[in-house]
This record gives sequence, C-alpha cells and structure tokens, in this order.
Amino acid sequence: MTTYDLAGAAGAGLLDRARTIAKPGFNRWLVPPAALAIHLCIGMSYGLSVFWLPLSHALAGPQDAACRDMSVFDALFTTSCNWRVSDLLVIFTIGIVVLGISAALFGGWLERAGPRKAGFVAALCWGGGFILSALGVYLHQLWILWLSLGVLGGVGLGLGYISPVSTLVKWFPDRRGMATGMAIMGFGGGAMIGSPLANLLMNHFKTADSTGVWEAMATMGIVYLCFMMAGAFGYRVAPAGWAPAGWTAPAAKRTMITQGAVHLDNAHKTPQFWLIWAVLCLNVSAGIGVLAMASPMFQEIFGGSLIGHPETGFSALDAGQKTAIATIAAGLVGLLSLFNIAGRFFWASLSDGIGRKMTYFIFFGLGIVLYAAAPSLAHMGQKALFVAAFCVILSMYGGGFATVPAYLADIFGTQFVGAIHGRLLTAWSAAGVVGPLVIGYIRDAQISAGVERALVYDRTLYILAGFLVVGFICNALVRPVAPKWLMTAEEAARLQTSPKVDSAGSVSQGTDFGGGLDFNTILAWAAVCIPLAWGVWKTLDSAVKIFQ
Repeated sequence: MTTYDLAGAAGAGLLDRARTIAKPGFNRWLVPPAALAIHLCIGMSYGLSVFWLPLSHALAGPQDAACRDMSVFDALFTTSCNWRVSDLLVIFTIGIVVLGISAALFGGWLERAGPRKAGFVAALCWGGGFILSALGVYLHQLWILWLSLGVLGGVGLGLGYISPVSTLVKWFPDRRGMATGMAIMGFGGGAMIGSPLANLLMNHFKTADSTGVWEAMATMGIVYLCFMMAGAFGYRVAPAGWAPAGWTAPAAKRTMITQGAVHLDNAHKTPQFWLIWAVLCLNVSAGIGVLAMASPMFQEIFGGSLIGHPETGFSALDAGQKTAIATIAAGLVGLLSLFNIAGRFFWASLSDGIGRKMTYFIFFGLGIVLYAAAPSLAHMGQKALFVAAFCVILSMYGGGFATVPAYLADIFGTQFVGAIHGRLLTAWSAAGVVGPLVIGYIRDAQISAGVERALVYDRTLYILAGFLVVGFICNALVRPVAPKWLMTAEEAARLQTSPKVDSAGSVSQGTDFGGGLDFNTILAWAAVCIPLAWGVWKTLDSAVKIFQ
C-alpha cells in the first residue's frame, strides 16, 4: 500500500504547510467550519453599504457650496466636507477588483504555503483593514478607507476566499460540490450577520458628536481578526494522494472528471479555462447586476402597491411613503441574500449527483426563462411571483460561485485547483464592473428618455437574459481537456513530495479521517452555525414585511 509521510513537521514553522498535514485521528469534518469561519467574516464585503449613509452625514452642520462641487481628489483629503455615497461606493469596487487580482497572483503561492498561512495573512488584511478604516473615519480621511478596506481588505478577500478550496476538494473527493458549497455559502451569509451587527454597534456607540461608525468598525475588525485566526489555525491538509476508504473515482468519460491533473502554468492555455471563465463571468454579471439594484428596482416597479396604493406610481409618492417602501425593499434585499447563501449549498451539493455541466445548464436555461418572464410578472402586478423569480435567480447566482471550484477540479484535477480557481476569479472582478454598469446605465438612459419608472428595467432584464444565452453556449462547448495537457504520473508525484518530510512516520491511503460527531466537531460547527442562525433570523424578520 502506498504511504504518505507526516513526520518531520515538528521542525517547521507554526504557519508552514508541513505543520498542517493531518495526523491519524483527525476528523475531516473539522475543515469546513474552519473555512466557514473565514468566509463568514469576509462576506461582510456585501454588507459594507450599511456604513455609507452614516458616513455621508458624519460631519454635523450645513455644507457650503465648495463641498457640493468638490472633485473626487478633493473628497479624498477633505476634513471639512461630508463624503458622497458615490465616493464611498468606490471602496466596494476596489475591493472586488483587488479580490480577483490577488486571488490570481497569490494562488500559486497558496498551493505551496498551504491554507493556514494564507488564512493567517487574510485575517491580518481583512481585520486590519477594518481597524485602519476606523482610523480613517476618525481622522475623516477618505483615502485611508480606499486603501484599508479597498486595497488591503481586497487582498484579504482574495486570499480568504480561495484559502479553503484546494484543501476541501482534496478532503472530500467524494463530495466536492457539497464541501466547497459549505464553505463558500459563508461568503453569501457574511452580510446577514455583519449588517445587523454593524447597526447594533453603531447605535450603541452613537453620541451627539459621533455616528458610531469608527467605533463599530474597530470592534468588528478585532472580532474578524480573532474569528479568522481561529479558522486559519483550524485548517489541516490531507496527506498527498489520500482518498476515503472504499472510494473510487468516477469514470472520466461519463462524468467529465479527469483522472490526471493539469499544471497551473498550463491551465490558462486551454480553451476549457476560458470557457469556464466566461461561464462564471456571465452568470455573475447577470446576478450581481440585479443584486446591486434590487432595492430601487423593487420600489420603482411596484411603487404604491407595496403599501396598499396600487394606483400610485413611484414618482407620485410623497417622502413618507417612499421611506415606507424603502423599508419593505430592504426586506427583499435580505431575502435575496438568504437565497444567495442557501443556493450555494443546495446547487453545489446537487452538482455532485447530476454533474457540474448539467448544473450550469440549469442555471442558464432556467435563468433565461425567469429573466424574460420578470417584466411580464411585474406588469401583471404579481409581486409574490416576481419576488420568487428573483429568489431563484439569486440562488443560482450563489450556486455558480460554489459549484465552479468543483467544476475546475473535475476538468483540471485537484493538484492545483486552488491556484486555478484564484486565476478564474478575475471573471468575478470583470462581472463586478459589467453587471452593475449595464443595469445602472440602461436604467438612467431610460429615465432620461422619459420612460415610466415601472418600465425602466424591462430592457435591462431582457439583456441580462441574453447574457445567459451566451453563457449557455459557452457551457455547452466545455469538453474534457486534451491528454497533452495532463501531467505524467512522475511529474505529479515529484510535485507532491515535500522536502520537509522524512521517513519517521506515515499514514496509509485508507486511513479513516471520518471521525463522526465528536465533541470538538460539534463545538466547531456550533461556533459558526450560531452566528449564521442569528443572521438568518434577522433577515427573515425583515423580509416578512414584504408580504404584510
């Protein structure tokens, strides 16, 4: 029986990969909650908007004309003018772009350094980004927020996002989709916890002289730093070549699962990489465009019908009525977030049974129907069906993120899947610009042309359906990689050999790392599930107002 060394790690540094190789008796079910601990923290990137309005009114007193006419450069350094929301939104854009770039740049390093070191650095960047941003708010310097939450936080997002992918795929070769879905669903759920937590902290710290934002950011930065460190030190990697006892890989021709591995340096040279890149980009562009505009879209389409005045359009509502429907629309955003997180686990788990390619066919096929039908549902006044359609759409948006790591592992093998996934996330960066830009630009153009608010999204939704048609075609063109791209068995074995491992001890391929529900496993899952359950409860409490 082939054996895999575990000894020799004692002389390695605490963060080194050799120190994270699992020893006999380790429970592989401890790895998903470690990944969740990191993803639930970095998922707050979707909830940063909770800070924008308080920050835009951070300075008391009237603003003079110079503040209204200041340039972006002036806004970066002013200490006497309130920031515009549009200037604050740049933080999110920078973060998503840097996420993709850092994931692509550091993916290869992650495979060599291991998930613990990557998670440790991610914790410093994300938690430290919040702490430094608190300093920026306190000093009222926008450039500090751009650099701290945008650039530094973006690096934390990229490293934190990809840190568990390769590890989970190798621990769960029998359930690749489910394993990555469990971790990546945390990114969708981070805002469900972070947004209400931020509101609670801001209200707690608010005084006559402070909005409570810098205190809330500093507190959350410390919490995120500690929580992510716990997740990073909870990571363990499977011994090279380990597989669950009795498990055999599915036949490659039937399931499109390769029996070899493509080297990181060659993955981007294959048509499969760019087809899957386009698949992810188009699926995310459609979903993120809706997510970015969900609240105003819901308000403008249904207007007074949300508060019992179906005959009153959005433009005819008074200020008090608009405030009322904005509160209801906030419930929709929370509900969409809930389906976003649920879809990550549901669709990724389903893909283990029906295959990744078929799962994406469902995303695109069903998505085309729902996007195309949404305008008709809106004009018919079918509020519940309209909401249901977008809940399904957002579940597939999240499902696309969670399924793609397993898709890559099937096509390119598991050896470099984390690094390949990092490079693929540049598709997310592109989609983060394209999606909101398309829906925002067309909306503004329609309004400028005099189109009624209830109709301004029709053309946009049809265009997003067109995105999915192209994605459907790209997915159909994905085939197994040509044998010329696969590494030989000797090359793969040489890359798996660690120079820090000696012959003092070993673990056999059939070693059981299942473990069951022991005390440590229950404690680890409780640490991530309790905050997640609180976030779900807060979301449902807000979302129920939609149907009251």
